[in-house]
Amino acid sequence: IDQYSMQKLYRNFQGRHYECSGDCPEMQNFFSRCNSIRVESGCWVAYEKPNYAGYQYMLHKGEYPDYQRWAGFNDCIRSCRMPEPVYNGNYRMKIFERSDFTGQNLELNDDCPDLNERFHTRDISSLNVMEGYWILHEHPNYRGRQYFLRPGEYRRHIEWGSANTTFGSLRQININY
Repeated sequence: IDQYSMQKLYRNFQGRHYECSGDCPEMQNFFSRCNSIRVESGCWVAYEKPNYAGYQYMLHKGEYPDYQRWAGFNDCIRSCRMPEPVYNGNYRMKIFERSDFTGQNLELNDDCPDLNERFHTRDISSLNVMEGYWILHEHPNYRGRQYFLRPGEYRRHIEWGSANTTFGSLRQININY
């Protein structure tokens, strides 16, 4: 097993499995369904669709015996990747109500369990991740669909993989291997 590895298996770690130790943009050739995952080391983002698209799931070292344990909406995982190298720096991002960095905005450097309470809206159409790695959640208290955000500018919500602009919470991700 390489330094970083993640295994995809049937429910409760039964049946065929596929082991990967690096980014994999297409997994359909290895299995048709993924019902359990064991992350033996590292931190991973698993995606519902090939080429790192669709629903996203942040997975840390541990066992996920069924897809509900990683907050999955179904048993479909088609790609995965390791987010980035270790990051122990500062966290800073600016969220905007409208596309192209317009409208009401708020700069954050800590977790926010309820965006509506702090930002007075749940609409986020663009954002600028200036430092650190973040997860944007569909619902308050870090529930619902997840969107992994690397440092960079996102002019529209589709650039981070979302079909809509309504979000409930966001948090910092400490990536350490």
